[in-house]
Amino acid sequence: MTQRRFGAWIRYGDPVRPDQLQFAVDHCATAVLQPWETAVAAELKRARPDMVVLAYKCLSSTRSYEPGPCFSSGVGHAEAEAAGEHLFAHRAADGSRIQWRGYPGHWQMAVWEREYRDRWTANVIAEIGGTVWDGVMADNDVFDDYYGLEPPLDGGYSLPEVRAGLDALIADAGRALIRAGKILVPNIAESRREPGRWQRHAAYGGGFEEVWLAWAPDQFLASRDAIAQAECLDGPGLSILRTASDGTADHPNIRYGLAACWIFGGGRDGVSFTATAHDQYNGTPSVGPLWDLGVPVTDIGESADVRFREFTEGWAAVHLGSAGDEPVRIDVPAGLVDDAGRTVPGDVVLAPRTGVLLRRP
Repeated sequence: MTQRRFGAWIRYGDPVRPDQLQFAVDHCATAVLQPWETAVAAELKRARPDMVVLAYKCLSSTRSYEPGPCFSSGVGHAEAEAAGEHLFAHRAADGSRIQWRGYPGHWQMAVWEREYRDRWTANVIAEIGGTVWDGVMADNDVFDDYYGLEPPLDGGYSLPEVRAGLDALIADAGRALIRAGKILVPNIAESRREPGRWQRHAAYGGGFEEVWLAWAPDQFLASRDAIAQAECLDGPGLSILRTASDGTADHPNIRYGLAACWIFGGGRDGVSFTATAHDQYNGTPSVGPLWDLGVPVTDIGESADVRFREFTEGWAAVHLGSAGDEPVRIDVPAGLVDDAGRTVPGDVVLAPRTGVLLRRP
């Protein structure tokens, strides 16, 4: 039987070290690399033909600091300038271009312009068609104003027009990539706030949820929002999930996020997980216990804000409640062991915003 792997390697930073590459080969189902990391992508595919290896491309910005000839944007800065100001978004007050707050050199593009969408799609297809890349992870499929755009923009454009432009870009680029034998996996922001958005944007290969259960190590989604967010584990295509942590290997959010992946995803193929600190995509990922719990033998059980599920090879539970909620004691199926191989007694106590994974010996 082919070994199943569930780790995700989201890697945007400095040159890749051999030990990091080997970790990904051993543990990861998916990898997202900068588009110039073609040699690393080729090595991953040689070692693990089953791994899905995606090139990073931003949907919403161009970056003036990148020298090229390969860019993390779909439309390079020099190309956008040569094409004309209509490809850039501008502030209503003074007509100036909009540089993203907190990200110097990132410039908001006029995603509502058909020419921008056509150029983005054509450039990406020309760059990765016929290459080792399996497709593209398309970042910044935004929902709200995360980067200080402060709409309405020049021309009266507001967030609904931005979202509509991204809808059209994802559909155009997704269809073109599928025709080229590649996939498109957008970083779909806050899909729980718009019914059907995940299914629509993931239709061309899958989706990436960058804030699975938590925005920061100590900032969590409410129980109802976490349950709504679980839609992203239903497919279509890949479901790549990242939980916010402090970047350490033993942060409790790792098990919290991973246990929820198993409970709501049912261990289906195509789900991969990681946990990182904010914008910490420059090293070896945290992927939690690397067990395959098998396939579900029960539906999802619940007790207040606790959700749990038994599998052929183990069991998982999470407490989705708020910080001030009481811990919950919950029964555990017989015969399970913890990380150290110790038999677990008949129950466990879960504090809010924690998870547990147990396995059969």
